[in-house]
Amino acid sequence: MKVAPVIHPGSPGINPAHEAALPFGLVGFPEHRRMELVFLPEQLPFLWMRLHGPEPLHFIVIEPGGIIADYEPELFDEDAAALGLEAPEDAMVLNIVCLHRDRPHEATVNLIGPVIINRRTGVGKQVVLANHGRYSAHHPLVGETAACAAQA
Repeated sequence: MKVAPVIHPGSPGINPAHEAALPFGLVGFPEHRRMELVFLPEQLPFLWMRLHGPEPLHFIVIEPGGIIADYEPELFDEDAAALGLEAPEDAMVLNIVCLHRDRPHEATVNLIGPVIINRRTGVGKQVVLANHGRYSAHHPLVGETAACAAQA
């Protein structure tokens, strides 16, 4: 199933608290089974994904629509079924961002393993895309020109 990475500003979030269940956790963090999204208007398009588990964890994520050109994530049928997705617009796509404290211009985003959340049910799962060969787990978030300008 293709999912739409476009942000729908008027769409309702996962639920009023912007929480989701992660029955399988995230890769490397299987014990973290709940998450919530938090954002500060001045930090958009970046969001904070707080994982709840034995110890709270925080990841920076983005919704890729309008940010990552030509990103067309496709899910394996098994993942779409496990999430109960009936239509592409049911899926919220979140990509994890990796920032380097001393080199923010070298930020990357994982396009291969997004977290997909069913907007209707509030259930999410980190998946490997069916069309993963088209993307990188270390896609530069800032273009070469912008990176050069940031270094100057």
